[in-house]
Amino acid sequence: MEKNAKIYIAGHRGLVGSAIWKNLQEKGYTNLVGKTHHELDLLDGAAVRRFFEEEKPEYVFLAAAYVGGIMANNTYRADFIYRNLQIQQNVIGESFRQHVRKLLFLGSTCIYPKEAPQPMKEDSLLTSPLEYTNEPYAIAKIAGLKMCESFNLQYGTNYIAVMPTNLYGPNDNFDLEKSHVLPAMIRKIYLGKCLSEGNVEAVRKDLNKRPVEGVSGISSLEDILQVLKKYGISDQAVELWGTRKPLREFLWSEEMAEACIYIMEKVNFEDLRGEEKEVRNCHINIGTGKEISIKALASLIEQTVDYKGTIRFNSEKPDGTMRKLTDVSKLHSLGWHHSIEIEEGVKRIYEWYLEDQE
Repeated sequence: MEKNAKIYIAGHRGLVGSAIWKNLQEKGYTNLVGKTHHELDLLDGAAVRRFFEEEKPEYVFLAAAYVGGIMANNTYRADFIYRNLQIQQNVIGESFRQHVRKLLFLGSTCIYPKEAPQPMKEDSLLTSPLEYTNEPYAIAKIAGLKMCESFNLQYGTNYIAVMPTNLYGPNDNFDLEKSHVLPAMIRKIYLGKCLSEGNVEAVRKDLNKRPVEGVSGISSLEDILQVLKKYGISDQAVELWGTRKPLREFLWSEEMAEACIYIMEKVNFEDLRGEEKEVRNCHINIGTGKEISIKALASLIEQTVDYKGTIRFNSEKPDGTMRKLTDVSKLHSLGWHHSIEIEEGVKRIYEWYLEDQE
């Protein structure tokens, strides 16, 4: 990519998109384009077409998606498949019509079967059933990577799909209902710490920044305690979902951005397609190749936050997939490796969360 090339980052305010934007700026790219949801609704095909006709970006990072944790995925199943399919259809379709030179599509490792052999290789795709709770989202992401692959094969485009593992970092979503496991645990344990220490002012400050079900810092203490109790947070204990046995892999979002830009700069579809007659599974896993149990993660966060209360696990709540470790040998063979380990990352994201309260 040329330093002055016009680059559109779809989802530039999100976890990954904001990290990509920051990384591109640091690398000297000067012609970046981003639109908020209010400025450009990616579900609106006509609006997306107008945007591409007017801006004519040369490169596209498709980091925009409708995302959430296990509760949200299982509850809003129609939203997750419909909205993500629409976003992908509109952005990839208009990228083709406007002759975008290269596109990077961000998926998720939830595309792999529930019982996929561990660690999960790219070739595990579509070999057996998906995990039920996030099946609609996974199917949408599979459709997106297959769109990229199919346009490349039929039209000679250069669209690359990457499948990141669980991500966390600056600008993460800490919504107690819709966030992913790591930011949700950090916020719950932090609020539990504040309640256990009688620091109501800190709780109100937190809720003013991120209200929960309409309850903010100016709500009555009774309403605040009631809504936090609903999410398993009290002055005595914090309740987390599941059996604490699942294993998860986590990648710092700014490293994910680094990997994405590395791939856009150095890797093309022709490098990935191989020599087989039937071309498939050209996507790239992006992760660390390392995992941690939910129990150990909770303990790490507990130590980082300096929480002195009790952490309980509710085994009646779902675990999701028991293990989701990516095989990153393809990524390593392309020349990229992570450097931030989970212990450092949890410390960084907790510090960021506290600073973001100010």
